Amino acid sequence: MASRLSGVFAPVLVPYDERGEINEVEFRRLLRWLIDKGVHGLYPNGSTSEFTRLTPNERRRVVEITCEEASGRVPVLAGAAEANVPETLAACENYAKYGARAVAIVSPYYYRIGSESVYAYFAEIAASSPIDVTLYNIPMFASPIDVATVRRLAELPRIIGIKDSTGDIATMMRMITAVRPLRPDFTFFTGWDSVLVPMLRVGCDGGTHASSNAIPEVMRRLFELARADNFGEAMKLQYQVLPLFDAMIGRFEFPDGFRAATELRGFSFGKVRQPMTEGQRMERAAQKAALRGMLADLGVVEGDARPATPAGTA
Repeated sequence: MASRLSGVFAPVLVPYDERGEINEVEFRRLLRWLIDKGVHGLYPNGSTSEFTRLTPNERRRVVEITCEEASGRVPVLAGAAEANVPETLAACENYAKYGARAVAIVSPYYYRIGSESVYAYFAEIAASSPIDVTLYNIPMFASPIDVATVRRLAELPRIIGIKDSTGDIATMMRMITAVRPLRPDFTFFTGWDSVLVPMLRVGCDGGTHASSNAIPEVMRRLFELARADNFGEAMKLQYQVLPLFDAMIGRFEFPDGFRAATELRGFSFGKVRQPMTEGQRMERAAQKAALRGMLADLGVVEGDARPATPAGTA
């Protein structure tokens, strides 16, 4: 049996060039930097990667590059959500070939469906997937996965965990209570950065956090302090992270706040897929300036990832 996933996984941002195409050179540089900064795993094609703004071929390429750069140093949890079961299974097959440890799949999006349909969807995927599956509960974007359904799905060996992005600690406790006696190997990840330490305190194994793109060393430190039962220091740091997270998620169109903060570390994201008005660009510049002070308050070095020569040049 494979070991349970744990730690801080970075749901990686995708850089583009000035034509709006994926900048593979800069993307590889970001992945290597995240690994060097100590993230425990990489998570391509999640919400932070803006997977719905990529073509199917681009989604496959993003995972392929991530697996190449991970190269066994850290596990890859690949987002494999497509519009239907056959296409999702095709993605699972590709990502298994690339070397991903597991895939993360949201419940069907756009159409809101009930619990029985959510169960049927994941059960059909689990019956045929060549790679382990983690559930991805993000009700703001997709049909919710309730506790009873998680418990039923945990009976399927191919389903090995859940990433819950509600930030609801009580719901997480109910899921752990319902599932862990049945499946001690089941992974519980939180996707809400501001409650990583409280979630670890109630039994979570870690999480996937957009903040890890901008402050990977800080997010890892949160995990390490909590794992060492130093919850006093862990919560002090969690409170320090809170204003930055609130700014990145609340003052920008998601996930642009995390992109803006990661740019301050020294990365270029080019011409992104979501157009902006001139007013939005001016507001973004002002808010990005505010992030600079928040990073400094955390002791993060601005520009430390900036290359000696422009990314993409020979």
